[in-house]
Amino acid sequence: ATVSSSAASSNGNGASANGNGAAASSAAAAAATAAAAAAAAAAAPVVAAVQQQQQAERMRMMNTIDEDQNADAAGHLELAAATGGRKQRSAAGTPYKAPGGSWSKFKTYSVWQRTCEIWAFAFSFAWRYFLLNQKWTYPKKQGGFTPAALSARKSELAVWLREGLVRLGPTFIKIGQQFSTRVDVLSPEFVKELEKLQDNVPPFETATALRILEDNLGAPPGEVFAEFNEQPIAAASLGQVHLARLRSGERVVVKVQRPGLKDLFDIDLKNIRALAVWLQKVDPKTDGAARDWVAIYDECSRILYQEIDYTLEGRNADKFRENFANLDWVKVPAVYWDYSTPEVLVLEYCPGTKINDGPALDVQGLDRQRLARLAVESYLQQILNHGFFHADPHPGNVAVDAVGGGRLIYYDFGMMGSIPGGVRGGLMELFYGVYERDADRCLDALITMGVLVPTGDRLAVRRTAQFFLNSFQERLVQQKTERAAKGEEYNKDFKKQRSKDEAKERRKAILSTIGEDLLLAANDQPFRFPATFTFVVRSFTVLDGIGKSLDPRFDISEIAAPYARNLLLEGQPQFAALQKDFSKRWANQNRAVKNLFRGPNQIEDIAGTMQRLESGDLKLRVRALEAERALGRVQAWQRVVSCALVASTLVNVGTVLSVSAMATGASLSFAGAGVFGALLLSNYLKVVKLEKKEAQLAGAV
Repeated sequence: ATVSSSAASSNGNGASANGNGAAASSAAAAAATAAAAAAAAAAAPVVAAVQQQQQAERMRMMNTIDEDQNADAAGHLELAAATGGRKQRSAAGTPYKAPGGSWSKFKTYSVWQRTCEIWAFAFSFAWRYFLLNQKWTYPKKQGGFTPAALSARKSELAVWLREGLVRLGPTFIKIGQQFSTRVDVLSPEFVKELEKLQDNVPPFETATALRILEDNLGAPPGEVFAEFNEQPIAAASLGQVHLARLRSGERVVVKVQRPGLKDLFDIDLKNIRALAVWLQKVDPKTDGAARDWVAIYDECSRILYQEIDYTLEGRNADKFRENFANLDWVKVPAVYWDYSTPEVLVLEYCPGTKINDGPALDVQGLDRQRLARLAVESYLQQILNHGFFHADPHPGNVAVDAVGGGRLIYYDFGMMGSIPGGVRGGLMELFYGVYERDADRCLDALITMGVLVPTGDRLAVRRTAQFFLNSFQERLVQQKTERAAKGEEYNKDFKKQRSKDEAKERRKAILSTIGEDLLLAANDQPFRFPATFTFVVRSFTVLDGIGKSLDPRFDISEIAAPYARNLLLEGQPQFAALQKDFSKRWANQNRAVKNLFRGPNQIEDIAGTMQRLESGDLKLRVRALEAERALGRVQAWQRVVSCALVASTLVNVGTVLSVSAMATGASLSFAGAGVFGALLLSNYLKVVKLEKKEAQLAGAV
């Protein structure tokens, strides 16, 4: 219709241009115009429908990122979207709706608005997740509650969660990155969406980035670099990256920090600290570990503030590179200090493939199991050998290239952790103890690290440790046997999960063996969780998720066992091991000779102790665990009965006062009865919980 109208208009103009003013020409032009208008009117519904469909498609693209776009835009800051064989695509074109949300211009609203936004999002997600498994929310007309419907609902919620985290900003993007690797915990729908937070975050305005660069470098980027791409090729939670070329010819990536991060962290971390204080109060610590949530928060906030200092990040990269200088399977980008400042970091261009991109690794012919093993081994070296480790190893920060059959490339050294020498020595001793199945050596190592306080019942803790060491060894043997029997089929799928009945029987078997010891540990609370280990645990959690994405039967303990053996061999060469064995045998001989002469004296000491017991000078204290628990139950029931008596008395008093027209006294009595009634309910629930816990530890539930 548009083409016809244009042709008619052209003909009409041509007729007028003739200058003849012929009536026939005018009539023909009028007829053509009328016909075009009629055709356009007839086609209008079709055009409107097409435009509506195109608009819907654009909105769909704005609200989600499909796999192709995510693959094209893949690439963390230093990775710079340089995966082999893929076309480069500007992260500025990432199809998010309202990129960055309110957090990119947080100064326009108050701290209270930010706080309300955070908690409103948290409660909204909790409610949506609760409705996810409620069958009544699935209309029967649409097929009801089916696996396909549940998966579709999860996908919708995952998109909503990912976009919500992006709107909330860097602090919460990092939380999403933490969970994006937990393929064994989260459903695939959530993992698929949260993975997009690793390296595909909305960038900020190019003009702002150029202004930051000019302020830090002293000149516009075009004058500093031989080539500079103004469009960011990738963006992360704390900054974005631009490709450039130095005047000396080297290709580099220029990392530019997002503006206003410190002020945003000040707001967000106040809310997280409030959560930490609340957890400190409500954590029951029934597992025997006394966690200091506030100290954990302090450690996290300290490292988060350090991460926005690019100068510190550059020094961390240099130190990390020195630690792995002798390994050809670890690559760390070089830092160009002449161009780096606290807000700008220029690094060597090191392309690679994300470590969890299995299909791309297969195309390059790389061994997934070998890469998973190298990732764990590199972390064991970071923690045990160097005491300096990468605290944020999500797949956006770890890449792989094909050099030497597969080489790990580490990026983003803003979040690093350090382990003091004493704690590192304790970790080494713990590894040795686990390898040798020596429970006492493991407990001594835990005491050295500050994880175990030597004040409780060590015998109960030792029995528990020995049980788990034996179980660990049995599992390794079982896995080795199963691997030998199944061959290549062993690694093709995740380990079969136990059924509900099997898990229940297994729990009963464990608790029937060490249930009493676990109860003692829960009462004594001899364990501590030092804040130093916060990021160690986080890093191994992320590594476990990465490993399972590469190898379904990945097991960190299975990889760590031979590494512990190698550490033993390295720390104790052949002659040193022989010398240690000889020293041990010689000490045993000396002890035997010594005891030959000390034996009579020891017999006399025992006789003296028995006499003191008989005379009452020495009293023997025996700890009866059953009696202690029974006394605890009696005390709990006493509190229940006392609250019931006080509540009923106040109800009677209030009734009498009400009949006597003493309204004020009656109201106070009824209010007091309500308070003691609430205490009654609380204490009763504690009794029920205590009895259930004892039944579980006895293996009865």
